[in-house]
Amino acid sequence: MRRVIRLLMAAPLLVLLYGLLLFLGLMSLGWNVVAMVLHPLLPATAGLRIGRLGISLGYRLFWWLASACRMMRIDAHCLDALREERGLIFVANHPSMLDALLLVAHLPRSACIMKASLMKNVFLGAGARLARYIRNDSARTMVRLAVDDLKQGGQLVIFPEGTRTVTSPLNPFRPGVTLISKLAQAPIQTVFIDTDSPYLAKGWPLWKLPPLPIVFTLRLGERFAPAQDSNALLAELEQYFRHHMEPRAAGAPTAACQTPRAPISS
Repeated sequence: MRRVIRLLMAAPLLVLLYGLLLFLGLMSLGWNVVAMVLHPLLPATAGLRIGRLGISLGYRLFWWLASACRMMRIDAHCLDALREERGLIFVANHPSMLDALLLVAHLPRSACIMKASLMKNVFLGAGARLARYIRNDSARTMVRLAVDDLKQGGQLVIFPEGTRTVTSPLNPFRPGVTLISKLAQAPIQTVFIDTDSPYLAKGWPLWKLPPLPIVFTLRLGERFAPAQDSNALLAELEQYFRHHMEPRAAGAPTAACQTPRAPISS
């Protein structure tokens, strides 16, 4: 009986939460129809700019609605000062399926590295192609496209774990990001995504209601300069993330958004 009561009490919240996800899916589908029409008509530069801005605005609308419905609480204001900075790589941990949406919503110049199969996805493919997002089917081509985009003033969002976190607090980092940084001479801005919810983490069932509201808080970390030894920088980045994702010591700062400090690598 108690279980039935709990299910009945949770039903309105489930409807609202999955109504939001349905809205996200329909909005993505609609934008892909628009992108499919625009892609052959627009020059590459205009298509890239419009494609990335459209995706960013759509995801920003989703987060606004999720906050207005009190399903989620989002604090990503620390990215606002960096949204127009050219040639910058954002590296973040990856606790949830929603992480990329969170960063791209606040970084309208940014591109993501995507699985090649997603470029054919009905909800994502056409929009990603219009925005000139970067496929990962070939490591050499992926690096070349990412470097070219950064040199032309774009931004790049990368999750070096490669997939959502499986082993807390962090999966081992995969190579690539520091090589791109070296070849493009682009600094790496670290971003920490904190959440109090397991929702849409690896292994979380889509139908299961999480504790609400779901909270996402972004923190800016150190900014790393490009390094000649990309492998050493990758190891340093992973160590830095592991250290700063541990519970804060008593008396440590708890501000959600910290001003990025000077580079600590060369």
